[in-house]
Amino acid sequence: MKIHEYQARRLLTEAGVPVPPGEVAESAGEAASAFGKLSGRVVVKAQVFAGGRGKAGFVRVCENADQVRQAAEFMLARRMVSQQTGPQGVVVKRLLITEAVDIAREFYVGMTIDRGRNCPVMMVSLQGGVEIEQVAARNPDAIVKEWLHPHLVLQTFQVRKLTAALGLAGRHAGAAEKVLDGLAGVFLKYDASLAEINPLVLTTDGKLLAIDVKINFDDNALYRHPEVQAMADPSEENPNELRAKKAGLTYIALDGNIGCVVNGAGLAMATMDLVKLHGGEPANFLDVGGSVTKEGAIEAFRILLAEPRVKGVLVNIFGGIAKCDLIAEALIAAAREVGFRVPVVVRLEGTNVERARKLIAEASIPGLVTADDLTDAARKVCAVV
Repeated sequence: MKIHEYQARRLLTEAGVPVPPGEVAESAGEAASAFGKLSGRVVVKAQVFAGGRGKAGFVRVCENADQVRQAAEFMLARRMVSQQTGPQGVVVKRLLITEAVDIAREFYVGMTIDRGRNCPVMMVSLQGGVEIEQVAARNPDAIVKEWLHPHLVLQTFQVRKLTAALGLAGRHAGAAEKVLDGLAGVFLKYDASLAEINPLVLTTDGKLLAIDVKINFDDNALYRHPEVQAMADPSEENPNELRAKKAGLTYIALDGNIGCVVNGAGLAMATMDLVKLHGGEPANFLDVGGSVTKEGAIEAFRILLAEPRVKGVLVNIFGGIAKCDLIAEALIAAAREVGFRVPVVVRLEGTNVERARKLIAEASIPGLVTADDLTDAARKVCAVV
């Protein structure tokens, strides 16, 4: 689960991390009024779950209320298009108006889960203000890491090592220690999967401030944190992904035009690989899971067929816990209830496959094509699309 920058700043503030004052606005009028509550220049920032805001023109420094109003009108009236959003862009509904600061130095501070070591890791870099992925690819030695014991907080000696890596000393080192402790505290307290400050800045008047904050949370732990769940913004999520989640399906929208219905995450990845290998582009990742019901499988077809960009569907089921005949029954019901507006290629193998094939043959569904194996299915769906 993601939250907006203004919400993440609030969590850091509660943890004692210094953040410039700011106000949230949902209209140009509110944005202009917010300017009067702050001191000096301000920065107007679109609040969306996507990066690249600055390059897209959705982060602006303003000197007065009129400039703030103009920036707000621009951002709220347009979809923000960046490398992360794709050409369709995203709608901006909220703005953060925050005090601008004069920056002397920029740093990166972040925390995530190291899957290789099965523990949290805190990272710092002198190359703040740049996407950490770029730093890692260009100069991995520029990132200094400290791994946390799974049951312990960030230790004092680790804080000192990280602070030294940032080249900070004296009172600045003391301020950095508070920032690192605060970020680690938020990460561990709320079961975050990612928490980063980029950049953490040293201002020309000697203050250490968290300028831009991003925090993501582990969905599996949200039941322990109702206060985090209350921050969720469904309008920023893909509606089909939310719909799938309610149905117990694992669905991620992609940019292609071949819909995939598969049971098992590994098989779903292999299916998408085969589609790509034969010249197609997957429209989604969709794992119906081993415990899928007939209703859940029908909902999977509804979700896929509601996507205008989907020009064909590949159903790849290896029957185990989710038996082939259950998927066949769902397929037939979906054809009758929803209707197949695009060709559907089906590959079934495993438990109750013979009964499933018989059900499909007897149903005589228009537009449905059967396949002998996965390669055959991938070729056929790419050919019809």
